Order: sequence, then C-alpha cells, then structure tokens
Amino acid sequence: MTEILVVGGTGKTGRRVAAGLRERGFTPRVASRSSARRFDWADERTWLPALSGVGAAYLVGPQGGNAAERLRPFAELAVAHGVERLVLLSARAWAELDDAAGLAAEQAVRESGAAWTILRPTWFAQNFSEDRLLVDAVAEGEVRLATGEGREPFVDLEDVAEVAVAAMTKPGHDGQVYELSGPDALTWGEAVDEIARAAGRPLRFTAVSGERNREELVARGYPAEFAAAVVALFEHIGQGRSPGRSDGVRRALGREPGSFRAYAQRTARFWRDQGRGPATERGGD
Repeated sequence: MTEILVVGGTGKTGRRVAAGLRERGFTPRVASRSSARRFDWADERTWLPALSGVGAAYLVGPQGGNAAERLRPFAELAVAHGVERLVLLSARAWAELDDAAGLAAEQAVRESGAAWTILRPTWFAQNFSEDRLLVDAVAEGEVRLATGEGREPFVDLEDVAEVAVAAMTKPGHDGQVYELSGPDALTWGEAVDEIARAAGRPLRFTAVSGERNREELVARGYPAEFAAAVVALFEHIGQGRSPGRSDGVRRALGREPGSFRAYAQRTARFWRDQGRGPATERGGD
C-alpha cells in the first residue's frame, strides 16, 4: 500500500491525521523537525527523503510571510516524484482577512499539478488544552483576551483530521476548499464557561484591549511579533468579523461537526488533574 506523508506529523493536527490513517489500514510516514524522519521547511535536503515512495501528502505548511516560497518548490518536487494528491492545512482566518501570504500558500498547492484539497479550519477547540497560551491562562483561572463579545465556532481537531484523512484516501475531494467549523458560534467567555462547567472548577474570562493583550503576552515571554500577530486575530474576532459556522465538515463527511461542549466534556479530566501544573508545549499545527 502506497505510503502517505504527514508533514507536521507530531503536531496537533498531524498526529491525529497519522492516527486516523493507521486506523484505516494505511501507513503514514510521519515527518517533522522532531520526528525520527526529520523534515524542515527551511532545509531542502530533508524534502526528497520524505517524499520517496509517497502517493499523497498532508501538509502543515511553513509559518510566516514567505510560506509560498517554500511550498511552491516542495509541491513541484513532490509531483515530480510521483505524489498525486496534496492536502494543505490553511485557516479560515486567512480568507477572512484577505491575508496575502496565507492565500499565496494555498495558490502554490493549487498550481502544483497534483490533485489538491484545502482545509480552512476555524480556531481549534483543542487550543484550550494543547496550546500554552490558553492552557496557562485556564490553569491560572482567568483567560484575558482581546476577543470581547466576538463569537467563534471552534472546530474539533478530530473533525479536521477526519476530513484530511478522507481527502487523501477517498474519491470526491479533489479541488475542494473546506471551511471547517463547529456547530455553534460561542463567545470566548461562553467557551471558558463550558470548560469550567465540565471540569467543575471556577474559571473566568476577562475582555481586555488589544494593547493590553499584547503587553501581557510579551510580559509572559512571547516574542513581540507573535504577540502582535495573534492579538490581531483576537481583535478581528472581537470586532464581530468572524463569520458563523461553516458547512465544510458536513460537505466532506456527511455529518454534523462535534460541539465545543462535547470537547470540553472529553477534556474535563485534563483540567481537573492539571490544576496549576506544567502546561503543554505551544504548537503551531
């Protein structure tokens, strides 16, 4: 059976995609900077060894404004060595913000010559339990963000992974752009309340200004450039500019997406056990 490459296979989405492939009898080739098969977008010498004998690939692309400059030659190399299908993890926010870099990365995959599928998820529900920025905040009992009363239909990463697996292993997904969301658009305060209810511990959400949000993130040790970028996304939500639910999960899988409440209930033990202990490492994929 042809191998399927999972770039970013140790990250939040990639490890779920790899697990889903194994469950369906496929052999995922996990590649990342920290895996046994090393892959680094900044080191082209790692590209070809990862691609040899691969028929399809899931791509958590490079970060930053030059993502397309990496993705385009990689996609061309992949097609030249027999890769027939590429599935790219993008973000719905890039389309909402008309982000030139994010959309250029998508275009690089579209123009590769391979069959392609683009995934545009909303904010991951699992960021509350797997991303240090939010894990630390919830562990301390207060989430302070510039999202105000803005709403976001958080998507369950299990749904994102299932769509990615389907796109690489089943017909009918070529040339599709799937905007993936959960079923309900929640304020971030409502999301924190769901976690508190499931975990049985007091938590609160506090809306802060974008400037204060950036200052507090930098004070916590985040680079100023990262703080500015992520707060811009929070402000976008706070201004009520994030659309409601998308139909991508239903279009791709023929079912409704999982709810934030279901995620919170599954994760309740984590919050009860974690308390103020060490948080997980912040991941970008």
